[in-house]
Amino acid sequence: MKKYIIGMGLFVLVAGSFSSCKKALEEKYTNPEKSTTASIPGFFTAMLNNDRVAAKYWNVRTFLSIGPGVYAQTSYFANGNAAYQQSDSYGQQYWDDFYAPGGNGSGSMAQYRSMEVAFNEATDAEKATKEIFMKAGKVVLIEQAAKMVDLWGDIPYTEAGSLPTNSTITLPKFDDQKELYTSFIADLKDAGTYFKNAQSTAEFAKYDILLSGSVDKWARYANSLRLRLLMRMSNVDETTARTEILAMLSDPANFPLVDGADVAAYNPRTTDILLSPLTNSTSTLVDAFREGSWYATDYMLNKVMLPANDPRIPVIYDKGSKTVNGKLVQNPTFRAMPYNFTTAQQEASFADYALVDSGTFLLNASLPGILITAPEVNLLKAEAQERWGSTTAAKAAYDLALKQSVSFYYYLNNLNTSGVKTETLPAPSVIQAFVDSPGIAYATATNKLANIHTQKWLHFGILQATEAWSEYRRTNTPALQFVTTGKISGFDVPPTRLIYPSGEKSYNSANYAAVQAEDTRLTKIFWDVN
Repeated sequence: MKKYIIGMGLFVLVAGSFSSCKKALEEKYTNPEKSTTASIPGFFTAMLNNDRVAAKYWNVRTFLSIGPGVYAQTSYFANGNAAYQQSDSYGQQYWDDFYAPGGNGSGSMAQYRSMEVAFNEATDAEKATKEIFMKAGKVVLIEQAAKMVDLWGDIPYTEAGSLPTNSTITLPKFDDQKELYTSFIADLKDAGTYFKNAQSTAEFAKYDILLSGSVDKWARYANSLRLRLLMRMSNVDETTARTEILAMLSDPANFPLVDGADVAAYNPRTTDILLSPLTNSTSTLVDAFREGSWYATDYMLNKVMLPANDPRIPVIYDKGSKTVNGKLVQNPTFRAMPYNFTTAQQEASFADYALVDSGTFLLNASLPGILITAPEVNLLKAEAQERWGSTTAAKAAYDLALKQSVSFYYYLNNLNTSGVKTETLPAPSVIQAFVDSPGIAYATATNKLANIHTQKWLHFGILQATEAWSEYRRTNTPALQFVTTGKISGFDVPPTRLIYPSGEKSYNSANYAAVQAEDTRLTKIFWDVN
């Protein structure tokens, strides 16, 4: 499909691309899980079928593991002189995949603008049946757009993908990041209210490859995403965040959340917002892990998990093994390489240390894309209660979140059907002992918010590295250390935001000029005030 784009993702010529996209979309979506026409439902399915959400090689290998995962230390990385230097080409591709169809993402902005064109041209009767797609599409667009803001700051949004009525193309301005967050939060409140009172349809259920048409889950998705964004901006606008969040938490009937209904051994499949692979998918992350060095990270395993005898260790890591007298021998214990090893020390020591679990990650063709989970939502609740409400309620939410995170990772592990050994969820008494262990127990924590933030960072892990990096920047937790000596001048520390891609700077230069002064790797996103 031709990309109708100037500046590598600046905008999509919707009217011209609508018919040209139709044939390609019809060819791409030919079974009941996918769209069959380039209609509003078809574009909606295209938005959902997003490789930047799914657990796919390209996103994990070329973006998460070399960018956010490095800056948040959720991914192991070689400690070379360019460890903290951003890849412009891979950043460009991520940027393009938000704005344009094709490539390794599905162009959330392009697909939604196409939905808007079709919706505006529809009859009133047609609009009545398609409104549910527009509301759900807006939630999907906001989730991806919020990540763009968290990565870059100001981005083209309100004018991106637009086509003026005189058929001339206007290069889009960069919208203010805080104003975008404000609009996202308002739109999500509207979507949550809509889905709380909506009725699903057979057509919506057919094309909804994310939540199978469940309006209850769409309401929970919208509300939980709103909770995430409100908390993220809470250090810069605490009054708004506190008022809005406490109103949500005090009225669960009108603001249902993805919280697992207070069940520790909950079922992520029926509760969480997960993008399951299509039935014809055989993709695994094996190539991503083969090309990278996927070893355990120092702070996560050595400093947080091992001292607490964390029951998630066996489904997140493997002990590793080495050849002894011609035989493969498993290492006796779980341990991660020290963060400050030189590259020479790293290369000489790989076999002695733990690596990412193959059953849960490497060989798991059923691994879903992760959008919102109950453990994250309950950790958000815990922070809100600790800051503005009841410490007792905060402890309850925190304890529940940890138990649910254990259930979540064992759920991922047990999705594997490749024949590798999977693990059995530990007994409730074992999980409770972990929750009550020194350094983890909420009641005895010297800094309760630090415990909440650390556990959220740990839960995000490899597959939600962008969220982990955002929360790390917002909270300065956990207390990560980075090797700064021997790095390229100007790249001796991780960035606090990504530099705009070179294509955007070149082709949208007039609008880029308005944000150029802030386009440095150490400029902070508006919510990062620590």
